[in-house]
Amino acid sequence: MEQPHKVRVKLEHISKSFKNNSKSPNHEVIRDVSFKVYDNEFLVLLGPGRCGKSVLLNIMAGLLTADWGSVSLDGEQIKGPNPQIGMVFQKTGLLPWLTVMENTEFGPKMRGIGKTERQKLAQHFLNLVGLDGYEKNYPYQLSGGMKQRVGIARAYSNEPKLLIMDEPFGALDAQTRYNMQNEILDIAKKEKRTIIFVTNNIEEALLLGDRIILFTSCPAQIKNIYEINLPKPRDSMQKEFLRLRREISDNTDLAL
Repeated sequence: MEQPHKVRVKLEHISKSFKNNSKSPNHEVIRDVSFKVYDNEFLVLLGPGRCGKSVLLNIMAGLLTADWGSVSLDGEQIKGPNPQIGMVFQKTGLLPWLTVMENTEFGPKMRGIGKTERQKLAQHFLNLVGLDGYEKNYPYQLSGGMKQRVGIARAYSNEPKLLIMDEPFGALDAQTRYNMQNEILDIAKKEKRTIIFVTNNIEEALLLGDRIILFTSCPAQIKNIYEINLPKPRDSMQKEFLRLRREISDNTDLAL
């Protein structure tokens, strides 16, 4: 991918450890991680399970503090939760007492946007994720894939500069996961946002990413960065796709 000139996110020398009991050394999770994320880029963070990717995402979102280093968004250091950063998790965290529409418009409502404007905004993204007609449903009435669509619509409706997705399709069955991968590519094409997407699935990373940052097993360090220049949507049986999948697989550490 030809990189855009504008740097949206910058990580510099991020390190993080968690304290164990007094008789054990601290558990190091991230070690000296630095990289840039460009405007409108779809960046995938790939690595074995439990290597520290989610911890790194939480630091980028301002939900955790690094022991060392800094994260900035458009040149401003992130020091806490930031309304310009949207997050989509594997567990959607929908509020069960709110309808699909109410969940989707929740962020704009908290920002003080009027009812008519925020519902119009929410409706736009519900339509985009294929949930037109489900506005009055409650989360318990939805399938796993539909709940994830609401989570994506909710994140987009807050109009973030950066969208962070932490293994959002990991709990879905194979067919729903495939459908959601296609959905997110279509949405990303229509609604330009900078996206950081975490997965431990190599094929998913190759289907979605403009670049892939491969991490080592814990403590997470950058092992390699892959520029993926294949046109989207991608054919998983294409020769170059298969070559990249084998190369990345051979270079991936085993999960600890």
